[in-house]
Amino acid sequence: MKKPVYLDYAATTPVDPSVAMEMMKYLDPEGVFGNPASRSHGYGWQAEAAVENARRQVAELIHADPREIVWTSGATESDNLAIKGVVGQRSSARGLKSHIVTSVIEHKAVVDTCKWLENHGAEVTWLHPESDGRVAPQAVVEALREDTALVSLMMVNNELGCVTDIAAIGALLRERGVLFHVDAAQAAGKSPIDVASLNVDLLSLSAHKVYGPKGVGALYVRRSPDVVIEAQIHGGGHERGMRSGTLPTHQLVGMGKAFELAGECLEQEMVYLESLRSAFLSGLGELEGVHFNGSREYRVPGIVNLAFEGVDAESLMLGLRNLAVSSGSACASATVEPSFVLRGIGLGDELAHRALRFSFGRYTSVTDIEFACSHIVDVVRRLRAVR
Repeated sequence: MKKPVYLDYAATTPVDPSVAMEMMKYLDPEGVFGNPASRSHGYGWQAEAAVENARRQVAELIHADPREIVWTSGATESDNLAIKGVVGQRSSARGLKSHIVTSVIEHKAVVDTCKWLENHGAEVTWLHPESDGRVAPQAVVEALREDTALVSLMMVNNELGCVTDIAAIGALLRERGVLFHVDAAQAAGKSPIDVASLNVDLLSLSAHKVYGPKGVGALYVRRSPDVVIEAQIHGGGHERGMRSGTLPTHQLVGMGKAFELAGECLEQEMVYLESLRSAFLSGLGELEGVHFNGSREYRVPGIVNLAFEGVDAESLMLGLRNLAVSSGSACASATVEPSFVLRGIGLGDELAHRALRFSFGRYTSVTDIEFACSHIVDVVRRLRAVR
């Protein structure tokens, strides 16, 4: 049986074959299987060297110092460590409650973390984005208070693909001495990232969005001057005391290799994905009543969010049995409620219920796009005819 065409790269990417091959070298008895924290023999030294090489590979993609990379289990943990870590440090060091600024369309890892902190004494200002899904720099500045400890915003929205002006916001916050955390899980490998020019203090990364393995990520923590955060996982003082736990060498090697590949082919892939996007939208041009959600100008090329008049998303997905697509974030797919992101940009419930996210990647072919367009047009017309 032929597999459905995969157009859900924003949910996860397949592991690049060269990444998988590299990971296998760190698993079996013939490979480098030692504990990186074992400093008394060669097995541990070899594993530690592999971990530090991977740290360098990740750092190079975002133009950071390798010493600024803290390993985590993924972007969700990185978001938690960054946000709770700043608030916890502020409370422990100065006994102060914290004010946080974020937006209503952030990833659930940020939204739920901020809600948890609200329930534990922190105050949160929830910004509403512009109708194109981007958070305006001026809105961030107007939300700041004397007790603002942190601003947390995503670089690329995971449902819309739109890109917020992180550099402009970062510059304004740096002038005011406010820490800035950015979730870049959907940005890495899709657009250039330079943490210095962006003026960010903390930045979350995930391997499985960049053709690496699931279950591993990293948090960039700026040095010089040091950004101090309170650890959320204790038990051995790994990662310079910021995140304890035995490091999974094979996963870190996989993330490092994936990020190295992403850096090597970034420009080429951006051009390729842009061509796929153009072909996709052109192929759907014959359909009436299609609404484009998010910024058409400020976005990454691989994510497209569309609402189809007269067809609800659940019925459309059932009809599109030969396509793997999403009605929103994979982290919120268990709910039948309209996407909180689409509601957050002002879309009414009716259109929000009719929206699907299509996302392309490294292994999407022109033939896949042609098939997808034909399939979507056919199913949408058929569903509209039986209303």
